[in-house]
Amino acid sequence: MNKKQTPIKIVVLLAVVILINVLGSKIYERWDLTHDNRYTLSEASEKIIKNIKDPIQINVYLQGDFPSEFKRLQLESKQLLEEFKSDNSKIHFRFINPTGHEKDLIQKGLEPSRLQVQEDGKISQAIIFPWAIIKYGDKSENVNLLQTAVINAEDDQIENSVQALEYNFLNAIHKITNTKSKKIAILKGNGELNDLYIADMLRKVKNYYHLGVFTLDSVQRNPQKTAKDIQGYDLAIIAKPTEKFTEAEKYTMDQFIMNGGKTLWMVDNAYAELDSLMQTGEALLYPRDLGLTDLFFNYGVRINSDVVKDLYGSKILLQTGNTGNKPQFSQFIWPYHPLVLPNGKNSLSKNTEPVRLRFPNSMDTLKNKDVTKKILLQSSKLSQIVGLPKIISLDELTEKPDPKKFADEKEKFFGVLLEGKFTSAYNNRVKPFSLENAKDKGIENKMVVISDGDFIRNQVQNNQPLSLDSDKWTQERFGNKEFLMNAINYLLDDSGLINIRSKTVDLKILDKEKAFKERSKWQIINIVLPLILLAIFGFIFTFIRKKKYQ
Repeated sequence: MNKKQTPIKIVVLLAVVILINVLGSKIYERWDLTHDNRYTLSEASEKIIKNIKDPIQINVYLQGDFPSEFKRLQLESKQLLEEFKSDNSKIHFRFINPTGHEKDLIQKGLEPSRLQVQEDGKISQAIIFPWAIIKYGDKSENVNLLQTAVINAEDDQIENSVQALEYNFLNAIHKITNTKSKKIAILKGNGELNDLYIADMLRKVKNYYHLGVFTLDSVQRNPQKTAKDIQGYDLAIIAKPTEKFTEAEKYTMDQFIMNGGKTLWMVDNAYAELDSLMQTGEALLYPRDLGLTDLFFNYGVRINSDVVKDLYGSKILLQTGNTGNKPQFSQFIWPYHPLVLPNGKNSLSKNTEPVRLRFPNSMDTLKNKDVTKKILLQSSKLSQIVGLPKIISLDELTEKPDPKKFADEKEKFFGVLLEGKFTSAYNNRVKPFSLENAKDKGIENKMVVISDGDFIRNQVQNNQPLSLDSDKWTQERFGNKEFLMNAINYLLDDSGLINIRSKTVDLKILDKEKAFKERSKWQIINIVLPLILLAIFGFIFTFIRKKKYQ
């Protein structure tokens, strides 16, 4: 090599290295080689992320010493946030060890999770804070990273949590960065639930949408004005009406639907309350006529005048004795309060925790063209229909259930999503009042019908609303609020956010029991076998070398 050319080559080499580094800092590209496109953001996600105009900080409390299974959740969270940051440099995140900050986190509403962990054939307990806090200007939002469904095993929890990561993060980001645009009417005038009993859900909804009370019985004074005013809303929520709807009120709702107004119905056709049962030990369940049968029938669904009991029920607390002067309480599964896992085939209910229903009615779907029906909530096969009227008693709790009695039973429906072009229930009928531009055939629309008026009802203590997420007596957790928020988002979705829930991540979960039993075999394969192969290769290489140069 020419000595004069050596410095020139070194300079050229350095220049090439510098050029590559400069280009690398300017040009950034990632390739998702996973078969399920796990690290490819959906269009809705990219739209929300790119609309972030100011810096946003995400603090994730998944740092420190915790079970290996949850390191997967940590890794998936970190990779997802890196994707966010690659799309918008205004997104900043860091992982924080919650140790030493427990009190502060609990005050912020971040409850710890106590988990049973199985490692090396042993079961131990671990406490973690699977939460993230998103800060945007003077706003902040907590994000729960761990799905805590009460019937899920640990592996299912991790899988469902990873499945829901993108939606949970984007849902919170969209909430604190997006301005409200859609309007929701809380329908009143037919004995619906008092605001105190739906306050927890309303607090959640008002963060996303404008809320307003709409009194439907004003149709008696001025039906044309009432029908016109309700058109100013995008969605109407009907929460447990107890008084019969007049024909004029039904026609007002019918034309609201024909003009594209979305509806979320939570109604039941039975008088059934746990409070009265607790007072006397017995209660009479009997039908309730709301006058809505023909309306729902025309749209493609029927709510029956019955009650469904299911062996998979939520719990109630009953006094079982006294110790000294102190009463003793025990928890019992109450079959008239079914615990239902939402149908995961629909993006509206995918990855949602089990929901609680209280004395729900069964539902039937009917055949009509132009409207599709998707089942959202259904009972287990260990369920039965109880005809009304019927006297029920707490003594039923002492009876041992016999699964053989349910051999021929099928699932009963509690929640249905209807989508399509609805036909007016007053088509070819005399209208209750004249209305300008009345429609007999509606535009493309959708509605959700749930056959339980108490689905949205939160408990109350000291005249203050409690969380809809849990029961104050049994501490059971439910997904009612999450399900309803998903339903509202789905009905009003203009950002495509709800479609993120349909994304499926195929996790390869390790079979821990099998891994423990076959631990020695795989240790030999992964540690001893490579050493043996290396020794054999060294011996052969040495033998050939000696023979070649002998």
